[in-house]
Amino acid sequence: MTSEPGSGRATGSPAEDLSESELVELATQLQALFLERGLTLATAESCTGGLVAHTVTEVAGSSGYLRGGIVAYADEAKERLLDVPHDVLDAHGAVSAQVARAMADGAAARFTTDVSVAVTGVAGPGGGSPAKPVGLTYVAVTAPSTNEVRRFLWTGDRAANKRASAGAALRLLLGVVRAGPQRQPVAAKAGRE
Repeated sequence: MTSEPGSGRATGSPAEDLSESELVELATQLQALFLERGLTLATAESCTGGLVAHTVTEVAGSSGYLRGGIVAYADEAKERLLDVPHDVLDAHGAVSAQVARAMADGAAARFTTDVSVAVTGVAGPGGGSPAKPVGLTYVAVTAPSTNEVRRFLWTGDRAANKRASAGAALRLLLGVVRAGPQRQPVAAKAGRE
């Protein structure tokens, strides 16, 4: 599955059937990059049920950058724990770019991190509709001076869709962080305040 630059849409159809070891390899790359750049991470997950955070913590040393994560499955949890505005949920639904972005922003604020990632979608096998079919997933990353959202439509079973969504989240994190954000030295921050 590849993302079209700037569109927030993914092309291709089947869910990537990622193995746990392939997910952990992505998390290993992520950890090296975050530690090198001095960045911190928070996660906000719905359809993946904590799989992104689980995968990150499979790599020893993840406490050097992961500050925490929230699994907010119900809309009420998204509102209460991640400060997703009720009107955004009402207007766009839980599975939307707008809610993914708000979840990522909420996680960054809640854990006071440099970078956050959020995943919301319809894992299946039920719960889909013509407008929001099974497999529809949004992944958002909030980082210094950027907030990116990608749309995916997986066609695997529930487990494959969850793994594909977690892999998409880890890959988007890698792409965003490789493109730029680094923590500024403490002296530079103090000079701006």
